[in-house]
Amino acid sequence: MIENKRPKYLRYLLFISAIGFLGLTAMVVIYPPTEIDKWFSLAIQEHSCPLFDGFMFAVSMVGYMHITIPVVLCTALIFLLCGYRREALFTALTLCSGLISSVVKYFVNRPRPTSDLVRVIEITRQQSFPSGHVMFYTVFFGMLIYLMYRLKQLPGAIRLPVSILSASMIILISISRIYLGAHWLTDVLAGYLLGFLFLNLLIWLYRQNEQRTLLNIK
Repeated sequence: MIENKRPKYLRYLLFISAIGFLGLTAMVVIYPPTEIDKWFSLAIQEHSCPLFDGFMFAVSMVGYMHITIPVVLCTALIFLLCGYRREALFTALTLCSGLISSVVKYFVNRPRPTSDLVRVIEITRQQSFPSGHVMFYTVFFGMLIYLMYRLKQLPGAIRLPVSILSASMIILISISRIYLGAHWLTDVLAGYLLGFLFLNLLIWLYRQNEQRTLLNIK
């Protein structure tokens, strides 16, 4: 009975996420950075220090393209070498999140936070909405969490640390992007929502492929 309800609740959650993302998109197109955006950035940045600057840069490192691609491909290669071809493929597909966020950025065309409004530690070139870092972390690390849940044959000494690290990165990246002055709060929220939608699409495709494989075996 519980299993039958879960997809229904998930559909509601996906619908709410889609509406939330569209609502945020409309808001940032119509209005400049809100007072909540500015207040939230300043509230996070008031606790700045060189040590925390370095930590926040470190958290964001995996989201820079020259590091993102090797990390994702190396992770996919590990799955492949361990005999998990499907998992390797869907890990590699998380790279598509960067293309999706870039397309949305282009059409929304929201400027980045400027130094007259917040402390800009990281200079960036692309548009601000949504946060590509947050979207990628949600999709990539979210997929790792899902795979650690699914691959119960893996030892707990691997599954648990990977899941904890992945969840930590998903949480910390939002603080990092705002602290570094690279994004507004609304950019980060949009990155989470769009990332959640794309992650669920990948998971759905993964399960469809898994079911087809099982039917072929039978």
